[in-house]
Amino acid sequence: MRNQKINIKLIAGSVLLFSVIIFSFQSCKEKKKEVVEETKKPEKVADDGFVSIFDGKTLDNWKGDGIHWRAEDGSLVGEVTPSTLIKKNTFIIWQGGQPKDFELKAEFRITEDGNSGINYRSELLDSIPNALRGYQADIDGQNRYTGQNYEERKRTTLAYRGEKAVITSQKNPDEPGSLRENVKNNAWQNRDVVESLGDSDSLKAKIKAEDWNKVHLIVQGNKLQHYVNGILMSEVIDDDTVNRSFSGWLGVQVHVGPPMKVEYKNIQLKKL
Repeated sequence: MRNQKINIKLIAGSVLLFSVIIFSFQSCKEKKKEVVEETKKPEKVADDGFVSIFDGKTLDNWKGDGIHWRAEDGSLVGEVTPSTLIKKNTFIIWQGGQPKDFELKAEFRITEDGNSGINYRSELLDSIPNALRGYQADIDGQNRYTGQNYEERKRTTLAYRGEKAVITSQKNPDEPGSLRENVKNNAWQNRDVVESLGDSDSLKAKIKAEDWNKVHLIVQGNKLQHYVNGILMSEVIDDDTVNRSFSGWLGVQVHVGPPMKVEYKNIQLKKL
């Protein structure tokens, strides 16, 4: 009888010890799981509303020809070589929507002979592959045009670097050819420069040649602002009710001309 009591006590003790071991193991496992889950949480990033629209590795969500455009070393690269010269300007176009009011931030670097630009609120041309028609933040390697607002295949120059300009409609806009007739010396005639943002050459000195520069576009309503390296280079108030646009495609350009290379990185968009 005494031996039976001892056996019962030993069994009970063993069960208790086994339960404690199992509980301790589960507790350690839960703690380990919590630690793993904590390490998986992403770092907290300030929410400024900007979203990256280029992953730096692929051309996913962008449409252009694979001859002149590629992703390389974190950059969206447009390049024309002696064997790939183009007869018409070509673009790579973001497929994520047609932004209306927005801010765009990016960095760019362009070779001395390069000519490029960021198009926005633009329309696709049916007659030419990967071609856009619309507003452009102009960029070139010699910084003759960088910072100005040039409207591709439409009203041409709306504001030179250093200008705040108000744009109005041409007379008799319904007459055939009136759009072309209202352009002289590659600039829209119905524009009034209402304010100087600084001397063009002084502003040019703030733009780095063949090095990385930051561009910031603020596009809201009929006000279009182009900043380079934090400096307002041009501003357009588009009161042209016939030709202005309030939404459209976004893309970047390589221009007809000699061999060139342009790179864009850290492309970020914030819808307003």
